[in-house]
Amino acid sequence: MLRELGAEVIEADELARAMMEPGQRVYDEIVAEFGPEVVRADGRLDRAKLAELAFRRGRLDDLNAIVHPAVITAQGDWMRSILQRNHQAIVVVESALIFEVERDARQRGESEGILSYWRRRFDCVIAVAAPEEVRIARYVESRSPGKWDEAIAADARSRLTRQLSDEQKASRADFVIENNSDLVTLRKRVQAVWRDLVELSNKGLGQ
Repeated sequence: MLRELGAEVIEADELARAMMEPGQRVYDEIVAEFGPEVVRADGRLDRAKLAELAFRRGRLDDLNAIVHPAVITAQGDWMRSILQRNHQAIVVVESALIFEVERDARQRGESEGILSYWRRRFDCVIAVAAPEEVRIARYVESRSPGKWDEAIAADARSRLTRQLSDEQKASRADFVIENNSDLVTLRKRVQAVWRDLVELSNKGLGQ
């Protein structure tokens, strides 16, 4: 919706997926770290196996330590290229784990690395919030349309245990968009935030 309104948008998950394709450095590092068991017969990563190792066998930090720095560096390069062409552009990074990346880095004892101060790279943060059970239901629907799958729901709950609560994120965000209704209502809320972003941009935020 922000892209439709005029923002330049990059999606962290899509960027990470591209970096995890064969021939990419991130792919090579993942295979070196996790072994050939995470490689499918066609040479691509077995994402289900990798997710199992990360979320159910306690190796999420190992995976994030490979993927997150590369993704953040690429995001920075992309943002600079946009702003060089248009210094008034509103540049949006869509990511689920900004605060968690910082938290995990600091828990590992990192105080000055790129992960430990990621939040400071942004002029403002927009948190999108919804009740936990709504998020779980949406996760299941996206992977099993029209049919409830308890295994997928359990996977969602496992992932949520690694994330900060919406309340915690909202307390650290500059804007909060409640995504607890229909798309029409959501669009109105996004438009309201967009108007504020445009106003801030016109005032030279981040210049």
